[in-house]
Amino acid sequence: MAKQHILITGGSGLLGKDLTDALLRQGHQVSHLSRTHGKNQQVKTYLWNVEQGQIDEACVDGVDTIIHLAGAGIADKRWTEERKKLLINSRTESIRLIYDVLKKHPHNVKNIISASATGYYSNRGDELLTETSRPMHDFLGTCCIEWEKAVDEGKQLGLNVTKFRTGVVLTQQGGALPQLAMPIKLGFGSALGSGKQWVPWIHWQDVVDMYLYAIEGHCPPGVYNMVAPHPVTNQQLTQAVAKQLHKPLWLPNVPAFVLKRIFGEMNLVVLGSTRVSSHKIEQAGFQFKYPDVAKALQNIYG
Repeated sequence: MAKQHILITGGSGLLGKDLTDALLRQGHQVSHLSRTHGKNQQVKTYLWNVEQGQIDEACVDGVDTIIHLAGAGIADKRWTEERKKLLINSRTESIRLIYDVLKKHPHNVKNIISASATGYYSNRGDELLTETSRPMHDFLGTCCIEWEKAVDEGKQLGLNVTKFRTGVVLTQQGGALPQLAMPIKLGFGSALGSGKQWVPWIHWQDVVDMYLYAIEGHCPPGVYNMVAPHPVTNQQLTQAVAKQLHKPLWLPNVPAFVLKRIFGEMNLVVLGSTRVSSHKIEQAGFQFKYPDVAKALQNIYG
């Protein structure tokens, strides 16, 4: 496959680092758009400030593909009105800033590959959700709708647009797994709420591989669910982590009303049930390294 020049937004984040390393190993040229200069000598960093609408326009020079991962962390802080605005704008205004550069700057960019999230479907009980399922119009759903709508503006510029609705990424480096595992390690682990809510999980390596698969042109432009083929409930995931860590689960589930009091509206992140199908990406020929949660956790903690 021909080597590409790839520009990544959010390249210093959890997945951005792993993806950058994988691309460099394959011989691609990688640049980042970031608020601060990066530490990786192999990666040129261009500076931007989304809130102030500032961007180094040279960032698109010679670029073939842009990967859009930038966005403030959904579960990092309580959802005030100000925080909600930041969560949406950090995803939408960032890609629009790049599109503004592409409109007025000669470029070779052909492909936009963007993160989205399974929050698009939000809390749906036991319904099996495919890429054609309707979105929810609570905050999680609205955030993803606006995010995808902004990314889709690239189609008017003649770009190929691919979006990945990403589930709960399992990695020891951050995100949901360390938070789930910490009380289990201390002997106080338990499922949350009813424990019956579906968790659309995926191993971090499969996330990286799916981005590589798209960069290599193996999946037609469009939207894909970025989740493992075998979703589990919160109870099953908690039990699987406890088994992998050789720890007992003896406490009752944490009651939903307690979580609602602690998290406010953000309780959706832990109590929402989102059962998501990976059928479309598998039909495109993608093969998961970690299709079931036991093997995924074994690799992560092995």
